[in-house]
Amino acid sequence: MELNPSQIAKAPPVTDQKIIKQSASPPSRPLKAYIRTPKRYAIVTLLFSLLIGSLHTGFLSGITTVATTIGTAMLLDTLISRLIWKNKKQTFPDGALLTGLIIGLVLSPATSFAISVFTAAAAILSKHFITYQKKPILNPAAFGLWLSIILFSSNQSWWGGMSLLPWWTILLVVAGGYLVTNRVQKFPQVFAFLATYGLIHLIFGFIGLADASSAFITPYLNAVLFLAFFMLTDPPTSPAKNRDQIIFGILCAVVSCVDFYLFNSLSYLLTGLLCANAWKAWRAFQTQQKRQAKRAKTV
Repeated sequence: MELNPSQIAKAPPVTDQKIIKQSASPPSRPLKAYIRTPKRYAIVTLLFSLLIGSLHTGFLSGITTVATTIGTAMLLDTLISRLIWKNKKQTFPDGALLTGLIIGLVLSPATSFAISVFTAAAAILSKHFITYQKKPILNPAAFGLWLSIILFSSNQSWWGGMSLLPWWTILLVVAGGYLVTNRVQKFPQVFAFLATYGLIHLIFGFIGLADASSAFITPYLNAVLFLAFFMLTDPPTSPAKNRDQIIFGILCAVVSCVDFYLFNSLSYLLTGLLCANAWKAWRAFQTQQKRQAKRAKTV
């Protein structure tokens, strides 16, 4: 369509100022969006825990362990994605960074280099190969830590939960954990786990079957809170619906307590979490089967 001279005369002139404003329009901000992700919240919070926790562990020993687990996790994750899955568009492996960071904050700072590498590698391998619908079934960090205990009796101090610092530093874990839990919307899950875990210990203590006080003192309480806020809440391996979150949290607590009292296992918290992860995967499988059955009826 052509414009007549009268329309051209009425058209407003395009000034240099307008051209500058149009060219200066704000571009998309993927970095800002990335900062808001739950992974970023967890990474920043755990890095803060790393700095504070290192005050007692000896800065170099704590940093060395974490650097080893992070480096192993990120390198192996990148290699598997590129060489096996042929993913040439892989972005920064922040998931592997988070996994390695969690493992490094749970393992004792005195853990050997070989065990640190093995634990991180086992975690990443489980992430890629123990899957359902392209999602990991088991929490990678929990699986790696659990396997290192079973095979090597690795020493796990949970120092990222401030277990080696004065008791009041546990408030820092709670504050950071609140931010992460709020971001991923997992409060029903965390509350169900903590309430069930505490109630079982109180009941056992009341009827005289065990000393319940051990569940509420350092380092046991630190480990429980660290797992509840930073591992139990992992979105890919935990449910989204509130009802399923409550069941997930209760199941994790019950299995953990059974493993603790009956078998006196050092991996009781990890065992409980892995069992809850397996239940979540089974739940997803059942849901998928029902959907397929409904589709078959409608065809």
